[in-house]
Amino acid sequence: MEEKREGVRMEIIARIRSEFPQKFGIPRQSGLVEELRAAVVFEPAYRNPEAVRGLEGFSHLWLLWQFSESRGWSPTVRPPRLGGNRRMGVFATRSPFRPSPIGLSCVRLERIELEGGPVLHVLGADLMDGTPILDIKPYLPYADCRPEAAGGFAGRTERETLTVECSEELLWQVPEERRQALRQVLAQDPRPSYHRDPERVYGMAFAGFQVRFRVEGRVLTVVEIRNQAEQIEKE
Repeated sequence: MEEKREGVRMEIIARIRSEFPQKFGIPRQSGLVEELRAAVVFEPAYRNPEAVRGLEGFSHLWLLWQFSESRGWSPTVRPPRLGGNRRMGVFATRSPFRPSPIGLSCVRLERIELEGGPVLHVLGADLMDGTPILDIKPYLPYADCRPEAAGGFAGRTERETLTVECSEELLWQVPEERRQALRQVLAQDPRPSYHRDPERVYGMAFAGFQVRFRVEGRVLTVVEIRNQAEQIEKE
């Protein structure tokens, strides 16, 4: 007799509003660039201020979200931390190629906007703009923090950042409050792990700008920053 399988009902309770309209350039883990600002905007059915009562007392939150751009799953993947050259089991990674495409991010809660909301303003999110949020839970230091935890292959690999070189003339185009976040995003090395061509110019969309850069050794050089809205008007 065939066993009856029941589906799991999941509700999209909110969507993130972030500086990243595309996947390319998003930090590979939450909290790596805390200067990144984002907003969790609840769907109309869940815009009830009572649902976030008491949340203001927590400094950090867990966001459970959907890999909305993921297509299918694979039992093994190539983790960026291993240079994209070695395969590991998908359940030993945080890859999006999962049977249930659910992501997990820890973010800092900056403030809660109640008027017309609630809207949660957060720092350090690693999510593309529009990503569906499935649940929100408070980070509990006494239970969630495990300093003795082993990091597996990810813990054995040092995380190096790039030196970012960008002229003041180019950087001046970006609003001052977003410049440091942009620098830190670039320092994380947005390139795929297997790309090492120093002549190749990469393009990354960030906060309404198209940022083009190349990388040689451990130095990333920004070669162009364009305001996307102005570019569309010219075309």
